Formats: sequence, structure tokens, C-alpha cells
Amino acid sequence: MSRPSPKLLHLTVPVPADIKGRRRSGSIVKVEEVGGRTEELLDRNAYLNINANWVNAKGAWLIHVVLVFMGKIIIDTIPGMTQQISWTLVNLIYLNLSYLMFHWVTGIPFDNELHGGAYDDLTLWEQIDDGAQYTPSKKWLFTAPILLFLASTHYTNYNPWLFAINLTALIVLAIIPKLPQLHRQRVRFLTGDASGVSTPVTPSFPKMDQNPLHAANPAESHFG
Repeated sequence: MSRPSPKLLHLTVPVPADIKGRRRSGSIVKVEEVGGRTEELLDRNAYLNINANWVNAKGAWLIHVVLVFMGKIIIDTIPGMTQQISWTLVNLIYLNLSYLMFHWVTGIPFDNELHGGAYDDLTLWEQIDDGAQYTPSKKWLFTAPILLFLASTHYTNYNPWLFAINLTALIVLAIIPKLPQLHRQRVRFLTGDASGVSTPVTPSFPKMDQNPLHAANPAESHFG
């Protein structure tokens, strides 16, 4: 008598609802406000923020003019440098350095423990004058790159290509980051769950017979 072939049991394992995880967020870009908690406001008022207070000191405004002229003299020493390229480089370097200093780096480099990390999420521009808008220091910092742009436009003989480069850099690096509408606002990209499915803590699969072949073919043992 021929031995019957074993029949495999087809199992369908349902996925429990508690391990499906969170759905991926549909938002790619998220704008959120930072540094607005009450405890952070109290920590900022505990001690003087010398990281931002220097902009109101004597000579702080003049240092911008001195640095621009020093940079212009250094760039002019490069062999073959023309006045058009020189003024364009001075303008671009000033705008990039000022953006890096005032709008990119956050926190304070010293005595951070005195403020309890209240400035960790704030840029230098947001720390100046406790975040107040239209103060004399901020008006000067807003005006200085515009004056340099006008000077570079004049000394480049109103070259349309150089004018477009200088104007674009001025708007992107100096004007837009200083707008009150962007004060303490951060743009986050891809802030949703990366996987879309959370890892279950414990398995929730139904208990199965350890030997499903024997369970499906109880008569097989008689022909062993």
C-alpha cells in the first residue's frame, strides 16, 4: 500500500492592530516656533547675555565698516583682480559671514549654564535686545548690508549679471532672515516617522500547534 503524501496546512496569520504602528505623516515641511516656553523666558532674564549685548557697545557699529575696508584691501592684493570682481567678492563674503554669525549659529558660546540652556535654540539675531524688533542696533544691522550692496552696484558699473548676483544674495542672506514674520520660526523637513511602522514590544500572534503536519494528518502515524 502506497504511503499517502503529507498535506501541508495553509496558515493565515492576521496582523494585530496594536503592531501596525503610526501612519507616516503627510507633511514634508513643518514650520514651528522655538524658545517660547515660560521657563526659558525666566532663565534669559536671570543674567545678562553678553553674547548679544556687545552689539550695543561703543564701536560695535563701526567695526562693520572697518572689516569691509580691510577685506577690500586684502582682496585687491590678489594679482589680476578687477574692481568689479573685488567689490562683488567683498559683498558676498560679508553677506555670508553675517548670515552665518547672526542667523545660522544658535546658542551662546560661554556661560550657557547660567541661563539653563534658554538660548540653545535661538540665533544671535533673535537674542539681540531680548528679541525686540526695530531697535537701533537691529536697524543698523539691517541697513549695513543694503549700503554695501549699493556701493558694490555702483563700483561694478551696474553690470546686470553682477547686480543680479548681489541682489539675490542680499535678499536671501540679509533681508529675509531678519523679517519679523520669521522671528523664532524654524522650517523642518521630513519630520514624520521614518519607518511608518513601530516595532512591537511583545509578539501577539495566535498560538499554533508545534507540529501542524501531524495535526492535519492524524492518520499518518498509522502508516509510519
